[in-house]
Amino acid sequence: MAATKSKGHVMGSKIPATEFEQIQRLVEAGVYLNTSDFVRDAIRDKLASIKVIKYRDVDYNTAKKEVSGYFQSRGEAYPSDASEDLELDYDLVAEITEELRREGRLEVI
Repeated sequence: MAATKSKGHVMGSKIPATEFEQIQRLVEAGVYLNTSDFVRDAIRDKLASIKVIKYRDVDYNTAKKEVSGYFQSRGEAYPSDASEDLELDYDLVAEITEELRREGRLEVI
């Protein structure tokens, strides 16, 4: 059975000479096999460092129920945690958190 190669895409890009020289020095030092190896590694690192945040579009009352339930189940959490875990806009979660606090349904430590 013949091995199949994964299909890749070729991209071209211009970089300053100083950056190219730095990459070449890394290749010569044996850190990377070649410049393409460096570029692939740099792309993987960059993609891993970027987190795409998606938000669900829900009405206020639904969001309030979800946020309230989130804090009840977790006990302690930051609004940013609730925002990320529930995929809700942070400003909306902060507003709801403040409202729940005013209603006496949430204790802020």
